[in-house]
Amino acid sequence: MTSFFNLFRKNHFSQIAVLLLLLCLLFIGSVPGYLSGKWQWQEPPPVNKLTELKQLRQTGLTIPGWRTVKQQEKEIDQRKWSLQLVKQEGKETQAIIMLFPQNGPRDRPQVEWTEIDGFWDWDIAQYRLAELSVKPPSDQKGEKITLKARFFRASTEEKTFAALQWYAWPNGGHPSPLQWFIVDQKAQWQRQRAAWVAVSVILPMEPRGQVEKYWDKVRSLGQEVQTALLEKF
Repeated sequence: MTSFFNLFRKNHFSQIAVLLLLLCLLFIGSVPGYLSGKWQWQEPPPVNKLTELKQLRQTGLTIPGWRTVKQQEKEIDQRKWSLQLVKQEGKETQAIIMLFPQNGPRDRPQVEWTEIDGFWDWDIAQYRLAELSVKPPSDQKGEKITLKARFFRASTEEKTFAALQWYAWPNGGHPSPLQWFIVDQKAQWQRQRAAWVAVSVILPMEPRGQVEKYWDKVRSLGQEVQTALLEKF
């Protein structure tokens, strides 16, 4: 009983801490708007290169070492995604890259993973939170950029995939919309924005196999995708 109570209290405390952090960020983000008479939630700062990001729906990404077999704009739940089939140069390995760039400065990540789940109608197993790291863009200096992503096995009646999903933004990424919200609030304090793109990397695998066997391949492609997106932000 004592251990259960301590666990509840610990979880309760963490929830309060997150709430206080969000309130603090909202307050900090609102101060410049209050002083200038312009509320930021009414007039959010513009998103850099938004037009270029939205064009990804028609063009997809150029991935070093991978050739685009087919790319098209695909409507999923009344929203338009980029659906891109790629093949590794000199090998038979194929993969699918799905991208959903934000549509405007008020657009926030929210239900993208639910849309993908419904589109493929797959069952998720062997789920874990994975970490990737990439080099910063060539015109920037600094340490490697670290991001986190959902890594899992996805199975339909006919096929099985190793899947990697995250929201990419200029200095990182995470599958949780809350993490983007915190990063974006910090950016708005400096009159900037955290542009975002929802990413799904999908690699076919043997039916009902162990997804960890494909981690190196999926991680490598995921890193290439994030690197290509960093050049777009």
